Amino acid sequence: MALTSPLQDDSINQAPLEIVSKLLSENTNLTTQEHENIIVAIAPLLENNHPPPDLCEFFCKHCRERPRSMVVIEVFTPVVQRILKHNMDFGKCPRLRLFTQEYILALNELNAGMEVVKKFIQSMHGPTGHCPHPRVLPNLVAVCLAAIYSCYEEFINSRDNSPSLKEIRNGCQQPCDRKPTLPLRLLHPSPDLVSQEATLSEARLKSVVVASSEIHVEVEHASTAKPALTASAGNDSEPNLIDCLMVSPACSTMSIELGPQADRTLGCYVEILKLLSDYDDWRPSLASLLQPIPFPKEALAHEKFTKELKYVIQRFAEDPRQEVHSCLLSVRAGKDGWFQLYSPGGVACDDDGELFASMVHILMGSCYKTKKFLLSLAENKLGPCMLLALRGNQTMVEILCLMLEYNIIDNNDTQLQIISTLESTGVGKRMYEQLCDRQRELKELQRKGGPTRLTLPSKSTDADLARLLSSGSFGNLENLSLAFTNVTSACAEHLIKLPSLKQLNLWSTQFGDAGLRLLSEHLTMLQVLNLCETPVTDAGLLALSSMKSLCSLNMNSTKLSADTYEDLKAKLPNLKEVDVRYTEAW
Repeated sequence: MALTSPLQDDSINQAPLEIVSKLLSENTNLTTQEHENIIVAIAPLLENNHPPPDLCEFFCKHCRERPRSMVVIEVFTPVVQRILKHNMDFGKCPRLRLFTQEYILALNELNAGMEVVKKFIQSMHGPTGHCPHPRVLPNLVAVCLAAIYSCYEEFINSRDNSPSLKEIRNGCQQPCDRKPTLPLRLLHPSPDLVSQEATLSEARLKSVVVASSEIHVEVEHASTAKPALTASAGNDSEPNLIDCLMVSPACSTMSIELGPQADRTLGCYVEILKLLSDYDDWRPSLASLLQPIPFPKEALAHEKFTKELKYVIQRFAEDPRQEVHSCLLSVRAGKDGWFQLYSPGGVACDDDGELFASMVHILMGSCYKTKKFLLSLAENKLGPCMLLALRGNQTMVEILCLMLEYNIIDNNDTQLQIISTLESTGVGKRMYEQLCDRQRELKELQRKGGPTRLTLPSKSTDADLARLLSSGSFGNLENLSLAFTNVTSACAEHLIKLPSLKQLNLWSTQFGDAGLRLLSEHLTMLQVLNLCETPVTDAGLLALSSMKSLCSLNMNSTKLSADTYEDLKAKLPNLKEVDVRYTEAW
């Protein structure tokens, strides 16, 4: 009746599904064959309807007990495909997510294993270069995150009786008078034992192994530990993620070993994340979803997990799109991101810095806050940068040269050490000599002076500007007009070398956001800027807030928004003349 009714109402099909669901809950002694017969019978009703929660439980049980049943492939596949394409919120329908999770695990149990799962992912994406279903990726990621979380759930549930994040950072030292009330627990030595070990002259290694049906946790304590760090008085805030997982003096390693079933589940779903990262159209959204590091700290302390996930992070680091590789950085200031996690010294770093160098290279290529990024590297990663430069890594050689060029390093001894590092390799020596030549040219430019005003002919290009500025002395140049020329953001690297520039006219050029960001970092004394009819957007205009000397700004016929205009007015106290005609802010 439900299938033949002309009435168009969801409840027409839902009613028999709910009846079957109720009958199944009342008849628990059905045979496996009877289960399959029931599933086949209700299959037509599932073509256009999500199964109700109790029916999802029934399907999950069948996937777990009969993963190789033909019902899984023939009946459940279109049901799961419909869920992934149309579900809007697994939070409201958690059993739909659980059913999808169990279905994928059932596919993984087939003889072909991950090949079947891979073909299923391909079918969800579609044959074209762009997936036509926007809900598929976030739903798949939600299923993966929940499945990975479940692998560590037993350990997570025992957190109340385990060392806190702060205690892990401080060497897992805490009073041992508490008794573990759960079957799984992260054990640790007493404070007395740690202090005794710290006084021994010979190196010893203590290890404590905790086992359960699903998970083994091993904590190795280095006997040569220094006294444990102590939290600041009155500071009860949790340390940041990387601090929690960094190797501390009294807790040299924390390795986690999963049981067989959890290990298979983890392997399956990390592999799916790797498959998702291979699709160009999915990668931006995937990077955004993973940017907050949505995994439990137990997973991040698990060497196998971080080693497998490294492939995904590498794919982000290789992607030239800023919306992708910018997700390697933290969501907001004060939080750690994948960049810190996979940098030398981070808990997930298992190489000599190759991935770190790759991440730095791609981030420097698009990072408009170059000085700020370099300053962060100098403060936190100078050692690894110098080591990689010593081994001939060109990216790190460039980084060290930029640190010297932008005067990032104040300490003279450190500067000399960087110079020695650069001169120890052929590529480093060559780039350092080029830096010295540029510095000499700049000083000569400032000494000679030159004209104070300059206007380039229309249709001049970036190359024309570069030739002109390199052919003479422009140390006194205060007013430069590039209006109606063909210059682009690429000319910004030459403009920032004009130390006296105060007025810049870019009217009707192709100068964009990237160039504007670079100018905002170096030409802080600029007073007049004309961006009329340029392709700049809010992304670049917001960077102007650091140019406190600006008193005249023309943004006529740009993609300026009202919000950005209000932000600029608030942050530029000397701004007196502004042209925002033919913009959203007008």
